[in-house]
Formats: sequence, structure tokens, C-alpha cells
Amino acid sequence: MANVSVYNMEGNQVGTIDLNDAVFGVEVNEHLVHLAVVQYLANKRQGTQKAKTRSEVSGGGRKPWRQKGTGHARQGSTRAPQWKGGGVVFAPVPRDYSVKMNRKEKQAAIKSALTSRVQADKLIILDELKMSEIKTKEFKKVLDNLKVNKALVITGTIDQNVMRSARNLPGIRTSYVAIEAAGEAKEVKSTINVYDIMKYGTVVLTKDAVANIEEVYA
Repeated sequence: MANVSVYNMEGNQVGTIDLNDAVFGVEVNEHLVHLAVVQYLANKRQGTQKAKTRSEVSGGGRKPWRQKGTGHARQGSTRAPQWKGGGVVFAPVPRDYSVKMNRKEKQAAIKSALTSRVQADKLIILDELKMSEIKTKEFKKVLDNLKVNKALVITGTIDQNVMRSARNLPGIRTSYVAIEAAGEAKEVKSTINVYDIMKYGTVVLTKDAVANIEEVYA
């Protein structure tokens, strides 16, 4: 069980925390991490590109000249691909690029990514991250105290002040793992993904985010 230091917003160590090995100490599966990154990037593609084939462009219904005797190569339409104004060969059409992964594979990939951050000593735990107002300068001061300039910041609540304070900072991305009561049940709202964890290198987690991640993925 990994024991990680806990820091406050001033960058001072205020304690330690034991991380659950079921989430932060698994065997890293590089294949699943790769699949998760491929899925994330593929699912971001719109797939709305379109060009017209020779059957879709206007005109070209008449054969431009007779088959034989003109000295020209035979042509059936002025909208064939080799003609100006003709259609496109193998034209791109709208399609769905999305890739599917099983739920357990996604969870294993996230745990592998988080474990890799622990092993690389790129995981920072904050006791809390509270912003009284939307202030980029104050958020930047917290990051400077932690000595990070490129990081994924994960909170345990959907805090608009934190997210909007960080959105103009280059190299910084925010996510959350929140567990909210929905009647007698609990609803998990999460925006973390393997791509962001691996891309931004350093992961900054609040203590409540750690608790929520361990509850969801353990």
C-alpha cells in the first residue's frame, strides 16, 4: 500500500495518506492503456466530412462525344473524376469512428494509468482545493506552491470556481469524480479518462477525489 504525502494549498506537507492498492497499486496493463487512448481520440472525431462522388455531382448525364471516330479517348460523362468539375474518387462520407471498450477494460485502464503516476512519483495529494471566487491568479499560485506547471487536477466535487479558474492556464486541465445522492441510491459523475492522465503527466488529486475514486474503482 503506497503512502503518499498530503499537501495544503500553500504547498506545505500536512500529513500522509495510504492509497488503496486495488486502484493505485495494480499491475500496469500497457495494452489496455493504449486501447483507452485510441478509443478516446477516435470518439472525439466528428466523422462529418463529405465530398461528392460522380453520381452525386450535377450534370454529366449526356455522353460528351460518340464512342469511336473522334480521336479522343472514350468518355461516358463529363463528371468522371478526371474531368474538371467531376466527382471525387472514393469520396469521404459521414461515418462513425467510435471505438468500443468493455466497462471492466475501461476501469482496468484507468487504474493502470493512476498506478503509473504513483510509480513515476507524479501523484500529488491536496487536503482540499477551495476557491472563494473565480480567480486564475489564485489558482496559478496554488500550482506554483506545488511546483507544477503541467498537470491534471481532479476534484471530488463539481466545483465551478475551480474549473473556471483553471481553464485559461496552458497545460492545466481539470476533471472531477463526484458521488451525489440520487434518492436512496448514489450517482457517480466522472470526467476522468486515461488520455488526460497520461498526457498531463502530473496528477493532482484532492483527498475527497481519492476517496471517491477508491469507492468507484476498487
